[in-house]
Amino acid sequence: MIIQSLLDTDLYKFTMMQVVLHHFPGAHVEYRFKCRNPGVDLAQFAGQIREEVRHLCSLGFKDAELAYLRSMRFIKSDFVDFLGLFRLNEKYINIIPQASGELEIRIEGPWLYTILFEIPVLAIVNEVYFRNMHKQPDYAEGRRRLDAKLAQLHDAGLSDLKIADYGTRRRFSKEWHEEVLRTSTAKLGAVSAAPHTGERLPQLAGTSNVLYAMKLGLIPLGTMAHEYLQACQALGPRLRDSQIYGFEMWGREYRGDLGIALSDVYGMTAFLRDFDLFFCKLFDGARHDSGDPFHWGERMLAHYTANRVDPRTKTLIFSDGLTVTRIIELYQQFRGRCQLAFGIGTNLTNDLGYEPLQIVIKMIRCNDQPVAKLSDTPSKNMCEDERYLAYLRQVFEIAQPAG
Repeated sequence: MIIQSLLDTDLYKFTMMQVVLHHFPGAHVEYRFKCRNPGVDLAQFAGQIREEVRHLCSLGFKDAELAYLRSMRFIKSDFVDFLGLFRLNEKYINIIPQASGELEIRIEGPWLYTILFEIPVLAIVNEVYFRNMHKQPDYAEGRRRLDAKLAQLHDAGLSDLKIADYGTRRRFSKEWHEEVLRTSTAKLGAVSAAPHTGERLPQLAGTSNVLYAMKLGLIPLGTMAHEYLQACQALGPRLRDSQIYGFEMWGREYRGDLGIALSDVYGMTAFLRDFDLFFCKLFDGARHDSGDPFHWGERMLAHYTANRVDPRTKTLIFSDGLTVTRIIELYQQFRGRCQLAFGIGTNLTNDLGYEPLQIVIKMIRCNDQPVAKLSDTPSKNMCEDERYLAYLRQVFEIAQPAG
């Protein structure tokens, strides 16, 4: 079976889940799956995907896994105790093949008991699809491409460049994911290893995948995802203040730890309006996930300067559809002006020469109210209620995208 451990997911699922346990244990949510590739028939694999999800729902956390989570400074003991009793429940997920070839996946239930579905379910859909469509994968081509990327990073001679693996949800397979991490660690070195005493070259900063972080001795990385700030639209006292409320609740839980703010739930302009001096000082930095990354970075640096905060003390994380070439370009533009980190997803864990699936699972309702994000990349928006999207734009003073 594809998923063999509940740790085979992104760290931010646990960091958000801890906030849910402590502050929103009664929240009820709905998620929907979407494949953005036109003409891909996933419906034919519904039975295999159901079987994999059934196995996923049989898993519990092992003692060694709980001990690993407990060792993280920001994970609290009562949350680990809760995870010791936790199981995913199949009754909260429905997988429905459509005559069109599309696959409908609906997840609905208590947020606390559904939040861990997203990443493993996406990994399952990916791996089921590719093992059926490419029964004899061209791993030689994948290794050639990976070696070329790592050589490009190495040969660029950029000191202190850090890349991270964010590719669990869209990986080709779990075996390939592990090979990519092992190869990257061997050829670049890892931040968790002993400090360099000589030349500083690009390093693997870590991975968002908790299982491989534990297994390979890497640093687990992640803070918050869009769903957290989206849910705050229904959980906070006032819609206009939902982003502020989300950041304040995060600060209340983590007291300055896990300090990377996600900037694109309402677009960059709305983010900067809310990200005032208090948040500039409280959070260690921000993550880019849509829109032009160069423009975003310049606006972030200018915002810090305008708030009398030295940008060189803050971290900008870029994570939107990165390639090695784009990473090098961004590094060259912002090096020395701030701290930098780069998260690579699909281009790292699913580049064997086949077209990758562009699949997502997004929260669309919380407490029976629509929720949505208004990304700086409009194609990333996902909401079933157009009236709510229009209302959200009005409240946050966001213009309707052209076209």
